[in-house]
Amino acid sequence: MGVKRNLLGKSGEELAVRFVTASGLKILARNYRCPKGEMDIIALDHETLVFIEVRTRSSSYRGWGEESITYQKALRLRSIAAYYVLQQGYASWPELRFDVIAIRWLDDNQDLMWIKAAL
Repeated sequence: MGVKRNLLGKSGEELAVRFVTASGLKILARNYRCPKGEMDIIALDHETLVFIEVRTRSSSYRGWGEESITYQKALRLRSIAAYYVLQQGYASWPELRFDVIAIRWLDDNQDLMWIKAAL
């Protein structure tokens, strides 16, 4: 991943975290890594565990962020979520939700789209 693209991704994640926090969710983990892969944000929305994939794009060259979640990626995100729940040792399986935050970062303007229950 190039430096510019990596910086864009990190900036998008920071913006998403601020937005999610301002919306009342509690951040439990950021950039959670496990053998199954990485989850950008894990948050708590009341009693619901929310797993959030952040996609930041500066052009539509490879499609906008909301268009970039493949079936394989969705399966991987579900595997990561299951691993997290088992690792945390919940007494019972909590309610889960999978969201996508797509950010269009064009020059100095950011357009954030939060798609709840996207997967």
